[in-house]
Amino acid sequence: MPSLLLVVILVELAVHLVNTIGAATLNNMLWNLYLAVPTQTSKLGAEQRQLQKESLALRRDLNATSSQDQFAKWAKLRRQHDKVLEQIEKTKSTHEAAKAKFDRTAGIIRWSATSGVKFILPWIYGKEPMFWLPHGWFPYYVEWILCFPRAPLGSISIGSWQVACTVVVMLINDTITAILGLMLGAKTAQKQELKEPAKAGGEKKGAAAVSQGAKREKEL
Repeated sequence: MPSLLLVVILVELAVHLVNTIGAATLNNMLWNLYLAVPTQTSKLGAEQRQLQKESLALRRDLNATSSQDQFAKWAKLRRQHDKVLEQIEKTKSTHEAAKAKFDRTAGIIRWSATSGVKFILPWIYGKEPMFWLPHGWFPYYVEWILCFPRAPLGSISIGSWQVACTVVVMLINDTITAILGLMLGAKTAQKQELKEPAKAGGEKKGAAAVSQGAKREKEL
């Protein structure tokens, strides 16, 4: 069943990516994409940003106006500023409620598409062999472990295939991380090597200048 083999690999890869990136980071990315779509929530976010700009402008005008010399203007600006702040608080509470609802929905969908599928697949295809082992190559106890819990003896069960895919994905991730670490370390070392000759050259020039100054003093 090559299609099921591929599905298991993709599910394990998706679970690993979610765990590596983090649920909160994914939710924020999806939330920003959702705000880019013309919806009521995106309009509310734009309205909140506009109110914040108005609040800053009113705050600047309020600070530039004397409460003693221009009391009427100052009081008017203060009322406008308080009104804008009240509107900001209302839109902020509505925006936060929409964000919390979005996070719950995104979390349910994400779990269903990754971990949920990972748990459901063995329950549905527990008796299906992923592929068969060569006959007589492995002892009985090895075949029994690889076909656990319900696959035919001599085959690889979906549970064993999931474990193998998880291990391979983690090994690939560790290998890529190690390679990137070595590359960054090599670049850092190369930059330091380039800085050291330049520093040494500057020190030599300084020493030469000092020695020349000393010679001139002796000649004088």
